[in-house]
Amino acid sequence: MLNEIRKQAGSAVLELLESANLKEKDILVVGCSTSEVTGHKIGTYSVLDVAKELVEGIYPALKERGIYLAAQCCEHLNRAIIIEQEAADYYGLEPVNVVPVPKAGGSFATATYAMLEHPVAVEEVRAQAGMDIGDTLIGMHLKKVAVPVRLSIKKIGEANLVCARTRPKFIGGERAHYNTELL
Repeated sequence: MLNEIRKQAGSAVLELLESANLKEKDILVVGCSTSEVTGHKIGTYSVLDVAKELVEGIYPALKERGIYLAAQCCEHLNRAIIIEQEAADYYGLEPVNVVPVPKAGGSFATATYAMLEHPVAVEEVRAQAGMDIGDTLIGMHLKKVAVPVRLSIKKIGEANLVCARTRPKFIGGERAHYNTELL
């Protein structure tokens, strides 16, 4: 089961990267309920081993492309974000003092914190794309105009998978012309 979860996560992130048009130093936010992945109700069955497999499936593809992973913590940490210190510095994000653990922050944030080279927690990001594994509601950490991305992978384990990319707002009305590269 663990190997299959890693493969599903890896395939999903590659498919998302293909359609999200992310660039180096962009942020991909991931919210994940390992409870949901294992077929339990969100917040009831945190599993660190599952989280480690998910991070190991997702993170290498991002690191290879210079894209920052942002792991959303659970509501016990007010949905704080775990991210590399370099990303916090680059985006001018102020670190807060908390270290996630499985029952306060969630297993995915805990596993991400352990995997990153210089992890910090911040209160929020405005990511260019996101993966929501298990209905964790990542929308608060995406840029304002989120566009659903339909993947061939609909679930990771037993958890629903919903992905999004973002784009700039359209302004100017019917006479305006738009840059199609930003769609």
